[in-house]
Amino acid sequence: MPESRILLVPDGLVGERVDAALARLLGVSRTTAGAMAEAGHVLLDGRPVGKSDRLTAGAHLDVTLPEAPGPAVEPTPVADFRILHEDADIIVVDKPVGVAAHSSPGWSGPTVLGALLAAGYPITTSGAAERQGIVQRLDVGTSGVMVVAQSESAYSVLKQAFRDRTPVKVYHALVQGHPDPSAGTVDAPIGRHPGADWKMAVTAGGRHSVTHYRTLEMMPRASLLEIHLETGRTHQIRVHMAAIRHPCVGDLTYGADPSIARRTGLTRQWLHATSLSFPHPRTGEWVTFASPYPDDLSHALEVLR
Repeated sequence: MPESRILLVPDGLVGERVDAALARLLGVSRTTAGAMAEAGHVLLDGRPVGKSDRLTAGAHLDVTLPEAPGPAVEPTPVADFRILHEDADIIVVDKPVGVAAHSSPGWSGPTVLGALLAAGYPITTSGAAERQGIVQRLDVGTSGVMVVAQSESAYSVLKQAFRDRTPVKVYHALVQGHPDPSAGTVDAPIGRHPGADWKMAVTAGGRHSVTHYRTLEMMPRASLLEIHLETGRTHQIRVHMAAIRHPCVGDLTYGADPSIARRTGLTRQWLHATSLSFPHPRTGEWVTFASPYPDDLSHALEVLR
């Protein structure tokens, strides 16, 4: 039987979109929250609201939750899926391109969780049903290091660590042209693209977003950058690099040159999570895990060199 909840709008979510706020309050995906609102299952002070409506101060949300689905994660083997580290609390993986962190509406491809289950690795039941154990995400088109919780305690500790921005995430991005200055910071708010809900953009009403970069190598038509994130917004690196007119090579969604993508053979953005460091959730010891460039990125880099 469907469950109903009545929630007071917290001060920190006043002005937020209904779908974004519910995703944070209920631990569901934003798509799921939006579908609930569009189906009439979300009331704000007794009035039905849509997914893009904004929350008001002091209001009450009356939410009818959908019935619990069947198993949310299907074991699905994934080629080239490497385990970098595994213990009783965490699994650190080298995520290949074309693999989502977890299942979501509209995505029928492989997932990190499905690959782990297919390989016989247990994952915690903490978190929303479709993303149990997930404490961070990488885009489908981004490869590299990612950690998943194996125990309930590790899930809680790591989720808080990522909220506090304690982990150090280092990315390498091959971008078009030569950023000037060669090292700098992009501080620009990111929100949904006004003309395409599946894209992000720098928008006046977006969320605070900060990206630091420095140039590692310059090539005739591109630059290899090391990137550190202060915040973790959807598509943040891709959006910020496009905003300063140096999109990631191969990133046609955000304005990359198709001719360079064809020349390098890339079918995705040149973006890789090269290392991840964080305090181990049980011991507190600072640990670091690294991932080499996959073949498609290495080939593109050599072509442009």
